[in-house]
Amino acid sequence: MTLNFKQLTFILVFILGINECYSQLGFSHEVGIIAGPVAFQSDFGERRDFSTNSGNTGMGIGIIHYINFAYRADCNCYSTDTYWNDHFKLRNEISWNKTELNHFGQWADASKTGPNAERLRTHSGTAQNFDIGTQVEFFPKSIRSFQAFGYSFAPFVSLGVHFTASNPSVATSYNGSTNINDSNNFYSGWVNAADPDFNSDPFLFDGPQTSWSVVGSIGTRYKLTMLSDLMIDLRWQYFFNDKIDGLDHNLPSNKANDWLVWLNFGYIYYLN
Repeated sequence: MTLNFKQLTFILVFILGINECYSQLGFSHEVGIIAGPVAFQSDFGERRDFSTNSGNTGMGIGIIHYINFAYRADCNCYSTDTYWNDHFKLRNEISWNKTELNHFGQWADASKTGPNAERLRTHSGTAQNFDIGTQVEFFPKSIRSFQAFGYSFAPFVSLGVHFTASNPSVATSYNGSTNINDSNNFYSGWVNAADPDFNSDPFLFDGPQTSWSVVGSIGTRYKLTMLSDLMIDLRWQYFFNDKIDGLDHNLPSNKANDWLVWLNFGYIYYLN
């Protein structure tokens, strides 16, 4: 985990540096907590299969911090009335999500009795990710008017970049064996026949690794009190890596990197 720690430290210091720059300009801050279900889309299961989409789900939780450009903390007054200040916020986040993964779909269906179907059914994994990153949120309606109870809901869209330290795990119980280094325990199509020890063409990845990802979301805030909001947003996160789930079988059917959808429910408090 040494590499992960160093990279995470660098990203954290960079984000804190940005925050410090904006803080020096007097902009106000908000903090909050988010949590909700995660649907993980990976090499487990079958593409566009409902049982895969509904079965490979987990949970996530996070701490969020906003820089609010519409209000100045140093004078308890509104900032200069510009389009940026009244429609954009900077969102920083530290979050964690975990999903238990299994194979679903026709190839792992209980009606299939061959050894490969049994290998799929007895192969499982866990995707566990620690995220840190920044997003820019755009509010079509006026942030000032929302803070002044001009309306109850403030919809938004966001886009940003996150750094992910993942720690996937691999498991099998094929024929009573738990040996993940035995090629006979996994789907034969994934195994390079010339390399039964997984040395030159591995498809299993058990242990820590890192990746970048792009994050986009759509959601809304609800004005609860003068200093607090409720929030709901639907996130799409695409990883620049196909090993986040611990499996990258490299077959022609593997057309995309790992990605997830996360429905967040949150509470946000205005510090200034």
